[in-house]
Amino acid sequence: MSSPSTGPVVRVPFNELRALLQAIFERHGCSAAVAAVLAHNCASAQRDGAHSHGVFRIPGYVSTLASGWVDGHAEPQVTDLAPAYVRVDAKGGFAQPALAAARPLLVEKARTAGIAVLAIHNSHHFAALWPDVEPFADEGLVALSVVNSMTCVVPHGARKPLFGTNPIAFAAPCAGHDPIVFDMATSAMAHGDVQIAARAGEQLPPGMGVDAGGLPTTDPKAILEGGALLPFGGHKGSALSMMVELLAAALTGGNFSWEFDWSGHPGAKTPWTGQLIIVIDPSKAEGERFALRSRELVEQMQAAGLTRMPGERRYREREVAGREGVALSEREWGELRGVAS
Repeated sequence: MSSPSTGPVVRVPFNELRALLQAIFERHGCSAAVAAVLAHNCASAQRDGAHSHGVFRIPGYVSTLASGWVDGHAEPQVTDLAPAYVRVDAKGGFAQPALAAARPLLVEKARTAGIAVLAIHNSHHFAALWPDVEPFADEGLVALSVVNSMTCVVPHGARKPLFGTNPIAFAAPCAGHDPIVFDMATSAMAHGDVQIAARAGEQLPPGMGVDAGGLPTTDPKAILEGGALLPFGGHKGSALSMMVELLAAALTGGNFSWEFDWSGHPGAKTPWTGQLIIVIDPSKAEGERFALRSRELVEQMQAAGLTRMPGERRYREREVAGREGVALSEREWGELRGVAS
């Protein structure tokens, strides 16, 4: 699908977009419960300007469901492993419904023990990661999540791709402000942004990736067609990406980024890996002071000259979308209605 930055833009109420996306997911192989979770996540990403994880993802979802690679009717199995540990078998379904199924128990454990861990395995994560953690911050909790993805990143100093883009998301409450939330790939650029640039015929900044011969390139098609992304920050980003593999796969029982084989499912796009979420109740240590200290940090960063906080652009986009509707190109809106019918 095209980006809303190309061609005429239409504004669609959030609930209308979410309802249409839910209809698409149901029509193409998801249960109503799974479709509702995925539709809310996808519509939220589009609303907040995260176009690489918004409606741009719909063709990938549809082709993956059609391929039989993912079970759109999977019912996650939640296991209470320990006082501060929850495990979910997503049963070959999407990760977000697995998180939704385990969330009440995870929050209960975090509030009781002060910290709790959720390990999701046998799952497919094909969406933005920040929607997984922001709701915890809305409840006064701190959350950190990692998920590994398909092999497309060459480790620093290596000769071939091994890691996924392996994002990390963090959320924390902030008194008098929106929660502090960020979601970042450990690669130099998100894979979806490379795809969008390739579709638009745009070049990338230097340092994003290499071609099939291992040479630096700014051509997104060269990265997608046999090349690879680079980790951000050289060896530092590479180390963080390795950490994500260990936490999201080795610790959860999920696949490493290179371990799954979708060759028998033409059209499959979603990585079959794992996810780890850590939730902390700051009231156990600092009471209400944590949110106040968060605000103090934000204010000091602003006084130092920072003009935009991590995640602030999303909140601005969300505010505009709340007044005017979610932005899509006319082509995207037409394509969505076609997929739903």
